[in-house]
Amino acid sequence: MRPSVRKSVYAGIAGLSLAGTMAGCAPSPGSAPAATVPSTGASAPGAGGAEYKDGTYSADGTYVSPNGTETVGVQLTLAAGTVTDVQITQHPSNPNTRKFQGEFAGGIAAQVVGKDIDELNVSKVAGSSLTSGGFNMALEQIKSEAK
Repeated sequence: MRPSVRKSVYAGIAGLSLAGTMAGCAPSPGSAPAATVPSTGASAPGAGGAEYKDGTYSADGTYVSPNGTETVGVQLTLAAGTVTDVQITQHPSNPNTRKFQGEFAGGIAAQVVGKDIDELNVSKVAGSSLTSGGFNMALEQIKSEAK
């Protein structure tokens, strides 16, 4: 390794130890340029969802309620890794499930539309907390299919 290159690499490594405490700081004038890694064409996880193909995807997710195992259908439309539409297909096995899946279906769009798919982790929607488990399971299947 040439001495001038070695200094740049060491300076870059030394700067890494400060990254955790000085996040968001710009390099000072005269500092060594950051090391670059050749691009493989793949996007890094969380890079604005760029690794997902645009389109509409569907999956079913299951969850356990006091009445047993339940299923909820999820259809997401993606554009540049952002959710542009969501549809829920209810598969209720009893009146309570019908009620909670209906509440979930009525409130989910407000929580996911316009958001990056990698930032989604639904917990409770319109009073329905168990249906979100099925939604999140379906979401993982959709993410895998859309890559």
